[in-house]
Amino acid sequence: MNRTYLPGILAMAAVVVASNILVQFLFGQWLTWGAFTYPVAFLVTDVMNRVYGAAAARRVVAAGFVIGVICSLIGTQIMLQGDGYTYPAVTLRIAIGSGLAFLTAHLVDITVFNSVRSGSWWRAPLVSTLVGSSLDTAIFFTIAFSAAFTAIEPANDVSWAGEALPLLGSGPIVPLWVSLAVADWLVKLGLALLALAPFRIIVGKLSAQTT
Repeated sequence: MNRTYLPGILAMAAVVVASNILVQFLFGQWLTWGAFTYPVAFLVTDVMNRVYGAAAARRVVAAGFVIGVICSLIGTQIMLQGDGYTYPAVTLRIAIGSGLAFLTAHLVDITVFNSVRSGSWWRAPLVSTLVGSSLDTAIFFTIAFSAAFTAIEPANDVSWAGEALPLLGSGPIVPLWVSLAVADWLVKLGLALLALAPFRIIVGKLSAQTT
């Protein structure tokens, strides 16, 4: 492994591990704390892509995927108790949804970044992160909570996620998981804009070190 990529791999590992832990704690009614840390993974991917190229970014994404799978496997062995029954901290549907969403979204992020990397400095990270984040949210929440994917894990009762409620408490009537997905997506969009400043600073420092 090229030691040049080690900081990126360590940063991605920290984000994945922290997000897997913080996703268990609620922030308000529609979000978990993990919603605020996970989007940093796209910043790591884009910085690696800009400074070291797509191949390096893919290596970092692969490392993050492996670490995420390990976290999910550990989570399936941790049993929690609530409402009179025991259940795993991470279900099979969540593990599959999380892994597929992460890998697909970040590989697409890299592809989109490369397609517009020659434009203004902010264009590639912003466009690629918006596309990747949208894919990530759609894939994860659909697989993890939609009734259409019940066959993945029939024993896992996620009927609570299908409860019909106003979107984010005041919009049209939709399944609860759709509100959770929209709230998650909105946070990712906001953080994609905020991440442009650290992207510019980090890329500037790393680029100076490599010249």
